[in-house]
Amino acid sequence: MMKYKEPRETGLGYVKSLVLVVLAAALLAANIKTFVRAGNLVPGGLTGLSLVIQRSLFKFGHIKVPYAPINIILNLIPAYIGVKYISKRFTGFSILMIFLSSFMVDLFPTIRITTDPLLICVFGGLLNGLAITIALIGRASSGGTDFVAVFLNRKYNISSWNMILGFNICVLITAGLLFGFEASLYSIIFQFVSTQTIQTFHKSDHQITMFIITNKPKLIEDEMFKLTNHGITQLNAVGAYKHEERIMLFTVISEDELNDATRVIMKCDPHAFINITNSIAVKGKFYQKPL
Repeated sequence: MMKYKEPRETGLGYVKSLVLVVLAAALLAANIKTFVRAGNLVPGGLTGLSLVIQRSLFKFGHIKVPYAPINIILNLIPAYIGVKYISKRFTGFSILMIFLSSFMVDLFPTIRITTDPLLICVFGGLLNGLAITIALIGRASSGGTDFVAVFLNRKYNISSWNMILGFNICVLITAGLLFGFEASLYSIIFQFVSTQTIQTFHKSDHQITMFIITNKPKLIEDEMFKLTNHGITQLNAVGAYKHEERIMLFTVISEDELNDATRVIMKCDPHAFINITNSIAVKGKFYQKPL
């Protein structure tokens, strides 16, 4: 098998990440100053914990503390985990997003778009999930529990966002004890919508299985390995219609690689037959592009 050479990061890649991180930070901050605060919601994670601490200090101690320093301090430990176990690049852009979103929250004005609590939960959760997804596409995160989710995905090859949802429920219960359970119950809806949005649009966490019937297996194997660095297994097959011997290739790739993989396969063999199925779980060695 040919040796895969990881492509070197280009300046354009850093610019793309920077643009996406700034966009995600602005969207996250705008969401906090519109839907989240208008509905008196707690978004969960360390962002939610920061808001809980900020509101608690003001409610019980009449101490008004800016959001930024609280959120930054809480993210120091997850940032260390990111540097040690994920990548310095990923952590660097994540820290940048934490700083940008934190200061944007303090700078942006509070705007009340709607007072309907259900609309606030649904659209606020959708915007929160989109902000995190945009950051992940830019190979960054919003910090906090996102570091944990990415770490678990990288180490154990699992989609861990529902686990993070469980942690967030604990934060929401704490918020319920302090500020009332009505807001916390709505916040659970908010967090659920956010989690489902991430799982829907962040496709690199999803694996799919491809079955490829072709007369040009070697060419497809070489080109697919150059593209994805995923191994391919050959299976001997016989067509039931013409009873001709064929080769069936079996491989598992990330869903975000599907369009490029399909294009490469059809370029190598326009007559190839491809069957694509969702993979519930993948155990064993599965290559993931470095962050």
